[in-house]
Amino acid sequence: MNIVLLGAPGAGKGTQAALLVEEFGTPHISTGDILRAAVKEQSELGLKAKGYMDAGNLVPDELIIDLMRERFQQPDTAKGVILDGFPRTTTQAVALDTMMAELERPLDAALLIDVEPEVIINRLCSRRMCKECGYIGTAADASCPKCGGEMYQRDDDNEATVRNRLDVYATSTSPLIDYYRGCNKLVVVDGDRDPKEVYVDVKAGLGL
Repeated sequence: MNIVLLGAPGAGKGTQAALLVEEFGTPHISTGDILRAAVKEQSELGLKAKGYMDAGNLVPDELIIDLMRERFQQPDTAKGVILDGFPRTTTQAVALDTMMAELERPLDAALLIDVEPEVIINRLCSRRMCKECGYIGTAADASCPKCGGEMYQRDDDNEATVRNRLDVYATSTSPLIDYYRGCNKLVVVDGDRDPKEVYVDVKAGLGL
């Protein structure tokens, strides 16, 4: 199973990825995770990436692709990969297709967790996080259900910021959705339901 995970901030991508990892053992790989791991390991590519990051510059697509290729050589990817945060543009998507073809690991699907913007705005603006353990709950949680810690609202979970994040997502990701639809690899699942119900449709859409 090699899939690209798509969806707006707050759509529930992380929740669905965690369920797939738990059931199938497929590694959930994000661009950020790859960069941090490469820098920590001080690999040749990691040191190159660190140079861009330390200077406050974006890491070039070519270097990200090389880091992905390096990550795919690790044994845990034998079961496939769940890519999160990459590709971000159609240029990156084309490069990813080429790379995976070279590795003889073609992409199976691009999974879009689809949720209406207003639902996401309400969802994120009511989101609360525990200061102690990081548990994510809602405004209804007076204290953390897991550890009893204090719940707070993240600075970026206000309506103006959330709307801006959704605008950026729509602008950057719409062409990507069209690209995978054109490749007949787009699987769309309604994310505005209980996560377990969504997961049933995710597995059905992926043929699992």
